[in-house]
Order: sequence, then structure tokens, then C-alpha cells
Amino acid sequence: MLAYIIRRILYAIPILIGVNLITFMLFFMVNTPDDMARSQLGAKQVTPEMIEAWKAEKGYDKPLFVNTEAKGVGMVTDTLFVQESMKLFTFEFGFSDNNRDIGNDIRERMGPSLAIALPTFLIGLVTNISLALLLVLFRGSVLDTGMMVVAVMIMSISGLFYIIAGQVLFSKIWHWVPISGFENGWEGAKFLILPIMIGVFAGIGSGVRWYRSIFLEEINKDYIRTARAKGLSEIRVLFGHVMQNGMLPILTGVVVVIPTLFMGSLIMESFFGIPGLGSYTIDAIHAQDFAIVKAMVFLGSVLYIVGLILTDISYTLFDPRVKLG
Repeated sequence: MLAYIIRRILYAIPILIGVNLITFMLFFMVNTPDDMARSQLGAKQVTPEMIEAWKAEKGYDKPLFVNTEAKGVGMVTDTLFVQESMKLFTFEFGFSDNNRDIGNDIRERMGPSLAIALPTFLIGLVTNISLALLLVLFRGSVLDTGMMVVAVMIMSISGLFYIIAGQVLFSKIWHWVPISGFENGWEGAKFLILPIMIGVFAGIGSGVRWYRSIFLEEINKDYIRTARAKGLSEIRVLFGHVMQNGMLPILTGVVVVIPTLFMGSLIMESFFGIPGLGSYTIDAIHAQDFAIVKAMVFLGSVLYIVGLILTDISYTLFDPRVKLG
């Protein structure tokens, strides 16, 4: 097991380097260091001297990938890409282009992101699996057909519609919850009710269809017919056999959500004024703050790789046929 984990971590290093390389290429294809300097300086008349001074202060005066003025290994190492990437691999995110400590910002904003993403994920997971099992229990009935129609309708509508409709209905018309904002502690729960409710509802359509298809595939297998032949009730078959054996694809789908739990929802946080990592990333993109963008992309990639490793390990708990070597 330990050898497997170490091997997966070593495999992750070239992946993270590749992700970081693509991030650099895409960002600097759109923005040059001179454009970033003009945006951050904000003065009406920015002189070339001011631009060069800002680039030297932030380290953007170095070549991106190849330094033709250096010799030997320095042609590659004395570049913006290598120096910035090495800092990321030690989780030293440095300072943003407006001189804010990125690491401190991430620690402060992780709480609000988790406050909205974790309940949405857990409540949505339980709701979707429960509804999917219910539809499998009554498969082929009017309830099953009707719920599938409703699920497709929910999937076909943009999430922005649910956000705007929820704010208008529950905040402006009924005045049940605040329309936006955030507070720490239990007093801030009132600000989280609406985004969590919208997040759960918006995911019901795709979630129920996904889990229902998994359980339907399992329920027609030979071991299920054997369980029924032994006299087990349909409820025990569903919860004791179908659900357990359907956990492998469920775990695979769940791992995709892990980075979102920490990174936050870009749209949800922006619309509800929640100071999480999602809105932090959106603000950095608007401000052309490359230091924050690359830090958030790198952090998201690390979390996704960690989720994949944890998923592979958890496979052994639900399927004894899976061996990690």
C-alpha cells in the first residue's frame, strides 16, 4: 500500500508540471507582463520606467521559458516558469500582484467555501442516492417515469436561473432569507440556507439519473437474483447488495467534487457575495492577477490528484477484488 501511494505521488509530479505549463502558456497568450503592469499600476500615464520597475519587483522581467542570456542549465532554470513553479511545489504561493499574502487569503477564504460546499455536497449526495433507490424500487411505474421527466427538466435549465429565481422568490418577495452576504459563526447560517438549497436542487436532475442508472445495472445481475431466491426482501436487496456493489462508480463520481469543496463554487459565491475561494479566483481573473490564478489552478490540481489516490484506496474497502500493488 505504501509503495503504491509513493508511486502515485511520483506520477503526480509530471502531471502538476504539465498543468502549470499549460496555465503559463494560456495566461501569457492573453496577457503580457507589460499589460499586467499597466493594469496593476492604474495610473493614467504609465511610463516605460514604471513598467520595468514593476516587472522587476514582481519577477516578471525574466524570460518565460528560455533565458538566452544565461549559460548552461541557467537557460532553463533562470526563467519565470521554473522559478515560479518551484515555489508552488513547496506550497509557497507568495504575494499577489497587489501585494496580498496569497497563502493567508486561501486560509481565510477556505472556511466560507467549505461552509457552502460541504453541506451542499452531503445533502445532495444523500438526497440523490435516496431518490435513485426509491425509483429503482418502483422501477417502471408512473412514479419512476414522472421523476425521470422532472429530472430531465431540472437538468435542462441553467443553474443561473435557479440562483436568480431563488433570490427573487425567497429574498425579495417572501423575505425569508437575505439575498446575499456572509457572516462567521452561527449568525451566518441565514446567508447559507438559500445557496445550499439551490445547489442541492440544481444537482438533483443529473444526480438522480446517474445513481439510478448505476443501481439499475446492478439489480439485473445474477447475484441479485440469487439473493431474491434466498428469500431476501427487495429492501434488503437494495440496501444490502445493490447499493454496496454500486459504490465503485459512485466513488469515482464523488472524487470529481473534492476540489470543489475546497476551491468553492465560482458562480454561487459571486452571486451570493460569499468571500470564498471561488469568488477569490473570479476576482483574480478580472484583475489579471497571475500570481493568484496560478496558485489556485495548482491547488485545484493537487486536491484532484489527492482525491484520485483516496478513491483508489477506498476501492479496496468496497470491492475485495481490487488490490493495490
